[in-house]
Amino acid sequence: MTSNAESLKTALFDEHVALGAKMTDFGGWLMPLEYSGVIAEHTAVRSEVGVFDVSHMGAIRVHGSGAKAFVNSTLTNDLMPRTAGEVQYSLLCADDGGIVDDLLVFAGADDECHIIANAGNALTVVAVLASLAPAGIMVEDRRPMSAIIAVQGPRSRDVVRAIGFDIALDYMTSTVIEHPQWGFVVVSRTGYTGEHGYELVCPRESATLIWQAVLAQGALPCGLGARDTLRLEMGYPLHGNDISLAISPVMARLGWAVGWKKSEFRGRDALLKQKEVGAARLLRGITLSERGVPRSHMSVLRDGAVVGETTSGGFSPTLQCGIALALLNRDVAVGDVVSIDVRGRMLAGTVVTPPFVAASPKNPA
Repeated sequence: MTSNAESLKTALFDEHVALGAKMTDFGGWLMPLEYSGVIAEHTAVRSEVGVFDVSHMGAIRVHGSGAKAFVNSTLTNDLMPRTAGEVQYSLLCADDGGIVDDLLVFAGADDECHIIANAGNALTVVAVLASLAPAGIMVEDRRPMSAIIAVQGPRSRDVVRAIGFDIALDYMTSTVIEHPQWGFVVVSRTGYTGEHGYELVCPRESATLIWQAVLAQGALPCGLGARDTLRLEMGYPLHGNDISLAISPVMARLGWAVGWKKSEFRGRDALLKQKEVGAARLLRGITLSERGVPRSHMSVLRDGAVVGETTSGGFSPTLQCGIALALLNRDVAVGDVVSIDVRGRMLAGTVVTPPFVAASPKNPA
């Protein structure tokens, strides 16, 4: 078990230890890396159902008169058309257009919004929003009193129904349910796997009972290892790798998450200029045609010349080959044959547009 003496623990730490999880420090939290193995856990999510503890993610509440308008003036996407129950993917950028974090924003009333941030960036997001908030608007870190459990896979609907949440939700929507034993639980049709799935934001004291109820329905406990291979197959960006303060939404090809017609959001002027001029490098996918496993920070070459660098990489259990996300020169096109320098071995691959595998249908359920 790899750990840091100062690592924080989620409400489910004892459950992970009892299940024999291999633990690791991630974003300052001691989290399960794997239980039964990354391949087995990945396959369970793609074919059946898996459950993840993602309580290390930042649960943030912004409230006060005009809170929704304030959040909209700060983040990239246009939140104002979203009504209560809708969930929006958005970005908090720096003034120069670099990405502080990517976020899920839960639209509420005009005076309240809830935000899910990445584990390592949560306190930074809280600090940035608090520094920008006008008088009367509060930015609150809810992690000390919350837990988040993700139920993901084709059977996730059956599991969520069986434990007491018999609801129908469109993709990227949510609802609040008052459970007789577990209190108020936010149930959302969201996830980081590309499969049909749900995320349950619950009181910290209810986390163990909900986790055990999900396991009793046959969900396989899954760790961060499988979470990474699942998100990589979908081409979902990982902050610190595929997006960062050095990588803008234009470079990451996340322009669809920017409200370009908005009059105000942090980093707007820099991003408008970069959109007009064009980024020198763009984030694309590479599928290897030779045996090998790419990782981050490996050179990508075309016709012997370096044209970029991988930002994420790994083995795809679904495709049974190596895949990578990479920042490539803007003249590198989909379909181009390139090579990745994997520890001195030049492995051939093809430039593709993610996702590497098809996502599940986004129908209501």
